[in-house]
Amino acid sequence: MTLDVVEVCTSTARRRREATRTPDPWHAGAVRAWVIRFVTLYVFDLVVLLLIGLLMPQVSVGWSVLWAAVVLALATIWVKPGLRRWLGSRAERSSRGLTRAGAKLVQAAVVLLVAAVVWILVVVLSGVSVSGLLWGWIAPPVLLVIAWFVYDLVDDRLEAQTGRLWDGARGGDTAGYT
Repeated sequence: MTLDVVEVCTSTARRRREATRTPDPWHAGAVRAWVIRFVTLYVFDLVVLLLIGLLMPQVSVGWSVLWAAVVLALATIWVKPGLRRWLGSRAERSSRGLTRAGAKLVQAAVVLLVAAVVWILVVVLSGVSVSGLLWGWIAPPVLLVIAWFVYDLVDDRLEAQTGRLWDGARGGDTAGYT
């Protein structure tokens, strides 16, 4: 009888620990979600960079677009949110006395500044060649902002489709993945 009480208490304590344990960030489902997000963003960024190369006469992407898309995807996932949060909080403090329109203008300037920093990272860390101030350094960040807006509109559908392709490639085996 005492063995049953100990066993019940132990299993209850184990269930309580498992319920309060934070999920492992390297859990297969979390890794799958990050891989799907990265692959989706990579393909989208590949198209965006090719379009920037085609539309901007002073931007040459060539074969370096493959690496530049990796840099852009990583910068979009890791650098953009942190930089936007940091610059946004500073801008919010400095724009407290502004009108609503002025505050929106400051927010737009922050988004453009973040896009400019991301574009500089892409150019510096990849083989993208840029010449000229307007078509090489000012217009591409504006196109990045437009691309980010479009991606925000379609990312859920793109990631869902990528997930279906991922699962199809695995032969429909999604055991252990959530």
